[in-house]
Amino acid sequence: MSSRRSTKRGPKRAGAPAAGKGKPAKGKSEGEPEQRAKQPAPEREPAKHSEPAKQSEPERAKRSASAKKPGLEPEPARSRRRALVAAALAGAAVLAVVLAYALWGRTPAGAPDGGSAEARAGSAEARTDSAPAPAPPADAARPPPKPVAPGTPNTYVGSARCADCHEKEAARWKQSWHARALSPGKRPWIVGDFNNAHFTGSSSEAWMKRAGERYVMRARDVAGTFADFDVSWVIGGKRMQDDITVMPDGRWQVLPVYFHVTDKSWVDYTEAKQGALTPDHPFYWTNVRRMANHECLDCHVTALRVSYDEPTRKWSTSFVDGSVACEDCHGAGSRHADSQDEHDIVHPTHSGAVGMAACARCHGPRKPLFPLLDPEHQFALGQSYDELYDPIVVTQGNGMSPEFFVDGKPKTSSFEYQGMLQAACFRKGGATCLTCHTAPHDPDQGHAELRAKDPDASCRKCHAEVARAGRAHTHHDAPAAQRCIACHMAPIVSGVLDHFADHSIDVPVPENTVRHGVPNACGVCHADKPPAALATSLLGWWPNAKARQARRLRLADAFDPAAGKASARPLLETLTDPAEAPTLRGAAAIVLGLRFGPQTARALVPLLDSPDVVLRAKGCEALAMARATGATDALARRLEDGSLRVRLTAALALEDLHDPRGEAALRRLAEAPESANLVIPHFEIGRSLASHGDFAGARAELTRVARLSPYFTEALIQLAAVAADSGDLTEARARLDQALALEPHHARARALRERMDAPK
Repeated sequence: MSSRRSTKRGPKRAGAPAAGKGKPAKGKSEGEPEQRAKQPAPEREPAKHSEPAKQSEPERAKRSASAKKPGLEPEPARSRRRALVAAALAGAAVLAVVLAYALWGRTPAGAPDGGSAEARAGSAEARTDSAPAPAPPADAARPPPKPVAPGTPNTYVGSARCADCHEKEAARWKQSWHARALSPGKRPWIVGDFNNAHFTGSSSEAWMKRAGERYVMRARDVAGTFADFDVSWVIGGKRMQDDITVMPDGRWQVLPVYFHVTDKSWVDYTEAKQGALTPDHPFYWTNVRRMANHECLDCHVTALRVSYDEPTRKWSTSFVDGSVACEDCHGAGSRHADSQDEHDIVHPTHSGAVGMAACARCHGPRKPLFPLLDPEHQFALGQSYDELYDPIVVTQGNGMSPEFFVDGKPKTSSFEYQGMLQAACFRKGGATCLTCHTAPHDPDQGHAELRAKDPDASCRKCHAEVARAGRAHTHHDAPAAQRCIACHMAPIVSGVLDHFADHSIDVPVPENTVRHGVPNACGVCHADKPPAALATSLLGWWPNAKARQARRLRLADAFDPAAGKASARPLLETLTDPAEAPTLRGAAAIVLGLRFGPQTARALVPLLDSPDVVLRAKGCEALAMARATGATDALARRLEDGSLRVRLTAALALEDLHDPRGEAALRRLAEAPESANLVIPHFEIGRSLASHGDFAGARAELTRVARLSPYFTEALIQLAAVAADSGDLTEARARLDQALALEPHHARARALRERMDAPK
């Protein structure tokens, strides 16, 4: 997928519509637009990963006269458009990030409208914060395994079915935080203070109270007046808990304030992340970026299904398990339940990249290739993560993502996957998430589901000699300083209100604090000492430290926006270093193209022949960012790439470079059965047809977008404008109503409605 941004020099696309600046409500990810979904809203399709990032779209260089008609808005920059699309698509990932920070756990499958508290409780009834859940009864008369016919579909069966054979694991899992990713809005799952508590901040004011058995938050509604909202569901509860209310139309909205469990206080986490939130802000609590069944639930329930009924304008939501349950990590279980064959289920610890993908889906905001509401193309364990997801990393549109330090390390919680991809332990040592962490049902796990009570146990497996050196290696006497993680996984990653371990697992680099403002591990304990002094001490104790630090110094010199022309060399070195993480090499390619233009084509074109799908896709995107019109033939060769993600990115790059092969390729993608549900091709074709006055064709394409991504506000507004220009004011008003239900204060939607309703 490509996340572009428009620059004055050329076409750009932002990442994804639903993925905003940082995280939607709290923290993660993260998106689901086509290729650009996990950043703030590009204009192509709404996204999932993440609150993670806002993007803008590049403006088309040329607009046809018909595009200037009263009803049709001028075409925004292409990259901005696509960023909106990506954001819309990627939204789920983003908010998921936020919510994942709150906690892991889910509850029972819910009725489309949320149902009663009792109905919603489902398997969650066995969970409490204090008392252990009773183990499921053993099935003494378990039926014998049944042979499974070849080609039998593998479907989700739910954790209760798994517990038939795995009683102990199920009982332990119910006590984990994964089982609490989502819970009913009642005791014992609610941990916030609802004893007439009051919160007031710059963006929100709320009262939390009890009304019989109901938990209620009183807050401002869409019109700005105070109203009571039932807490239907809660997310998390370990460090932060988010409250969700189910609206009359079936939208699950994350209420404006959260309960910070760490210090037992109500906070406006989103304001802390996004800044002041006015009603027209994407992350204002009544708007689509705070719609949990689009932005969050994908990472908080198992086998999510969300649908939208246009005639009734109702959303429905269901899931197999209302928690991060067995099949989230082991894959759909119907075949295994019937055959009891170990080969019919995924064993993450022994599955390499497949097992890591089980963690990455939710522990790293991403932009999905297909929209969240497309049930036929949802990611399943065993599929290629890099083909169906684009993890949000470093760049965002035409600039740097606020979720990363300028040396490329994530600075926000729930980007553990992005950090791990950069770690030498992963790149060179083959370590994965499950090297250090275990399943939530393991009986011997330590803190944070570590494999052992000792956080350094995994480190010693590969670094035994260093571990034996003890103080001779650490040069510190304090017991806490003897831990590997104290210096190599320092708590410099912020959840806004708490701090977490840095999963990029690297050496401290105080010099980057001096030159680029990047925090370092030494400064965590020695905040009273100048970073320059810490750098001197570090080099004195570890003579080879300078060589070990060179990588992070180079990355910071490359990505820091203040580096300007001096960044050319470190960007090129990063881009061409085969030992560097592909995500960072791809980001370097995009920044290089943005900063230095067409002359970078010679360095970028070789990426198109990389065996790595990430580098091929990012190479296409970077060439468009660079306005490298001389590279169109090289891009055209990627239109036949074996990766759908690369084919789409190449088509978009050619379109941005005004090569007719780009639009032709988008049409093929829009028509081919395997890619017809991609949102961006239909959106781009619809805009193109509208700009040429073909309103009938444009309406057909944009209507397809609205069905695939009914949360994609920008597409709904464009469709309304096209309908108005076609003379169908009934359709135009209906689409504006649909858009305004998602973003009631959207300026362009309201302006278009006022023009249509104005006296003739």
